[in-house]
Amino acid sequence: MKSQPTTALYWITTLVFSAFMLMSGVTNFLETSESQEVMKQLGYPMHVLRVIGLGKTLGALALLQTRFRTLKEWAYAGFTFDLIGAAVAWGDTTGEAMAVVFPLLFLAFMAVNYLLWKKMERLRAYRAAGAPAEQPLAAELAV
Repeated sequence: MKSQPTTALYWITTLVFSAFMLMSGVTNFLETSESQEVMKQLGYPMHVLRVIGLGKTLGALALLQTRFRTLKEWAYAGFTFDLIGAAVAWGDTTGEAMAVVFPLLFLAFMAVNYLLWKKMERLRAYRAAGAPAEQPLAAELAV
């Protein structure tokens, strides 16, 4: 895969995932009635909404920035914990398969985004090492 399609796909998946998490984070932080209902159903205290909302909002912004790679890694880790926790919490309270599958689908979507980011990082390092842009990519660059 060449760098242009990889870059385009990375930014599309990043924007979609970050927009979803940003919207979710803001509604949680503002403690909307829908968010409060979810917390009641899951049995969590209301103050958890602000913590989760702030974490999602900051994580979405961290995914959109391009300067601090470690911050981006932590955002991916935080979203992983959030989505796995959501799947477990929904599974424990509702027992419905779709309630568990939905967060796991977002986790899979995020994993694709993460792999695309890592591939772009490898491409960038490969090109920075002096490889010409037209040269075919080495086998180690495959995802």
